[in-house]
Amino acid sequence: MRQTTLATAGFDRDAKTTRRKTFLREMEGVVPWSAIIGLIAPFYLKAGNGRLPTRARE
Repeated sequence: MRQTTLATAGFDRDAKTTRRKTFLREMEGVVPWSAIIGLIAPFYLKAGNGRLPTRARE
């Protein structure tokens, strides 16, 4: 049987919101991620059956 920790006991939800979390939450609402992803997707490297992509090959 595993010992329960404070995180599993539910104390993590009472943690103070950090400046980083606040900033990232604001950026989610401001930045149009779907439009940016649409622009990047054609050029983004995709892994196939071979080696993982490391750079663009022309």
